[in-house]
Amino acid sequence: MSFTEITVTELAAKIADPDTSCQFVDVREPHELEIATLPRFINLPLSEYADWSPEIYTRLDKDIETLVLCHHGMRSAQMSQWLVERGFTHVSNIIGGIDAYSHHVDPQIARY
Repeated sequence: MSFTEITVTELAAKIADPDTSCQFVDVREPHELEIATLPRFINLPLSEYADWSPEIYTRLDKDIETLVLCHHGMRSAQMSQWLVERGFTHVSNIIGGIDAYSHHVDPQIARY
């Protein structure tokens, strides 16, 4: 089993839907969040893996759609695969990350 991918346009629709049951995960570093963030995301920085990984099943529901974001889509792809390997059933990597979101959806989001 593997993860799927969604576009930033699809992400924008999910963020805007107050009834979505998705969980949103941002794996970027805290200094990156100071530059640009999106609503509804929890932050699980990859560099802090040792801190949050033992609690992954209490922080996230493995049976709910999980959307994973980073700067360009590489780190989020790594996290997406890691979640699938731990039994998460519906994981999607966000193609192009927050940079693509800023470029294609909301130019008010800072680019870096």
